[in-house]
Amino acid sequence: MANDSQYNKSAELSKPPLVVVVLGPTASGKTSLGISLAKQLQLEVLNVDSRQLYRDMNVGTAKPTPDQQRQVAHQLIDLRAPDEPITLQEFQSIAMAAVTQSIAQSRMALLVGGSGLYLKSLIKGLRPPGVAPQPGLRQQLQHLGQAICHPLLRQADPAAAKRIAPADSMRTQRALEVLYATGRPISAQQGSIPPNWRVLELGLDPADLRDRIALRTGQLYANGLIEETERLCSRYSADLPLLQTIGYREALQIIQGQLNREQAIALTTRRTQQFAKRQRTWFRRQHHPYWLKGEEPLSEALSLIQAGLR
Repeated sequence: MANDSQYNKSAELSKPPLVVVVLGPTASGKTSLGISLAKQLQLEVLNVDSRQLYRDMNVGTAKPTPDQQRQVAHQLIDLRAPDEPITLQEFQSIAMAAVTQSIAQSRMALLVGGSGLYLKSLIKGLRPPGVAPQPGLRQQLQHLGQAICHPLLRQADPAAAKRIAPADSMRTQRALEVLYATGRPISAQQGSIPPNWRVLELGLDPADLRDRIALRTGQLYANGLIEETERLCSRYSADLPLLQTIGYREALQIIQGQLNREQAIALTTRRTQQFAKRQRTWFRRQHHPYWLKGEEPLSEALSLIQAGLR
C-alpha cells in the first residue's frame, strides 16, 4: 500500500500546474516583487512587458538592471532589435515555450509584467492574428484621428468596435490594420483555447502610485534616458516607431529642441499617469487578481501561493 507521501505526490501531480502572475500598473513594484518571489520559489522570471522584449531599450523601459538579472534568471527580454517588431502571435509562441519549460522543471511558472493583452494571450490562450505592424498605415490612421477611425471600425467590424472603447486609439488602429492587411475583420480571427493551468493573479496597485510614477520618471532621466534615446536614433534613426513610447518620445523632443528637460519630465510623468489609469481599467475588466493590500506584499503573496498549491 502506498504511503502518505507517495499519495500526496501523486495527488499533486494529478493537478494542473500553477502559473503565478504578478500584474499591475507601471511603477507599482512588480519587478521587485517578482524577483523576491522567484528567489523564494526557485523560479525564473518570465517577462510580460511588451517594451522590454527589445534590446537597447533598457533605461526607458525600466528593464531589470544587470544586478537584478544576476539575482534571478529572466527570460523573454532582449528578444529582438527595436527595428524588428514582434507580433503578439510571435510573443505568445515564444512565451508559451518558456512557460512549458518552467512547468516541466518546477510544476510552476512565474509571469511578471503590466502588458495586459500579452498576459491575456497566455492565460486565456488567445489566438491573435499574425499580422505585423504596418508603420505606413498607422501613420495614416493617426493622421485621420480617432474621431474618424473608431466610426470607420464600427462600420467595418461592429463586433470589434463594440469591445474597443471609442478613446482607445491603439486598439482601434490595430483592428483596422488587421482588417486592411488580411481582408477579414479582427473579430472573425480571434478566439481562445485556455491552457490547462491553474492561474493565480497577484495584483499591485499602491495608493501612492502617482508619487511613485513621478519619482521613477525623474530617475529615468537621471539614469540616462536622453543618452539612450540618442544612441537609438544613431543606430536605428529618429523615425523608429518604438521611439514614440512614453519617455522616449519626450527625450526625442529634447534632442530635437522641442522641449527642455523640465518640460519633458513633466510631460512624461503626466503621460505615464494616464497610461497607468488605462492599465488599471484593463486589469479591472479583463483580469481577476488578488490585490495585495498589506505592507508586506511578499508575505501576502507567498501565503496565497501556498494556498493555491494545496
